[in-house]
Amino acid sequence: MSLWVIAEQKDGKLKKVSLELLSLCKKLKEKFKEEISCVLVGYNLESFAQILGEYGADKIFLAEDEILKSYSNDAYSKAIADLVKEHNPKILLGGATAQGKDLLPLVSAKLNTGLAADCVAVDIDEGGKLICTRPMYAGKVKVTATLESFPQMASLRPNVLEVLPPDKSKKAEVIKVKPEIDQDNLRVKLIEVKKEKKGKIDLTEADVIVSGGRAMKSAENFKLLEDLAEALGEGTTVGASRAAVDAGYVPHDIQVGQTGKVVNPNLYVACGISGAIQHLAGMITSKCIVAINKDPEAPIFQKADYGIVGDLYKILPVLTGIIKKLKAQE
Repeated sequence: MSLWVIAEQKDGKLKKVSLELLSLCKKLKEKFKEEISCVLVGYNLESFAQILGEYGADKIFLAEDEILKSYSNDAYSKAIADLVKEHNPKILLGGATAQGKDLLPLVSAKLNTGLAADCVAVDIDEGGKLICTRPMYAGKVKVTATLESFPQMASLRPNVLEVLPPDKSKKAEVIKVKPEIDQDNLRVKLIEVKKEKKGKIDLTEADVIVSGGRAMKSAENFKLLEDLAEALGEGTTVGASRAAVDAGYVPHDIQVGQTGKVVNPNLYVACGISGAIQHLAGMITSKCIVAINKDPEAPIFQKADYGIVGDLYKILPVLTGIIKKLKAQE
């Protein structure tokens, strides 16, 4: 019952969800004593091998080729599917990131197997069946499902699993693989890569998210959220509701919700967001939700752990100032 993790890297850094998945596999290994393998696709990947080994991988497949330097779902899915067909693992896990949501369905199709997508918990029963828990109906219910096809595939949301401490003494066996990929057979060719704003944290990787809604009224007013995010420190970024994006205040890449990104931060601060079901679907699994809204009847307060009723334009500067003072005393 070999356990495989599809590790993900971007711009020379491993995605945190890859370490979360390895930590999950370490816990499963305590019960079933199975080998943990990682597959990592890209170019010049050797620097990641030690990190993946320290976090639990027993074996690492580095599928390297210059064609794979930039992400391509055609090329990446073929490289992974070919490896899986050759080694026949029973379980294959990946992250429900933007890339994972694009890549894993293609891998499952190439392997003619099922995929439990966007899970928040995974376990294995005594018979070796993967037990997957995932939210449905905009987070109103959680469904537990088992998979009948092999390999059993599931994707997990980032930030729902803890990362166990690394074992600095552990080293993994590294296997370099040259994927058989023909550039001419790729249906999509990369023309240009536009980099995100320097220092910007991906919403799905953030520990803290400060989000604004329609009540922010303009792009300039999002500076209030940026100031609060800066005061909260490392691991914090700014998000937005669909209403704010549709109004043109901020770009779509920071939209949280059913038609945006699904996030699971330790802290989610919703500023001027009413709490439409489509938005809640994207952030309801946040560990702590703080809502700031002048309407005491706003639906967001029904889901919030803490609520502040009042004018966000008065509250945010005060809150930012208090946090800065507290940080200065540390």
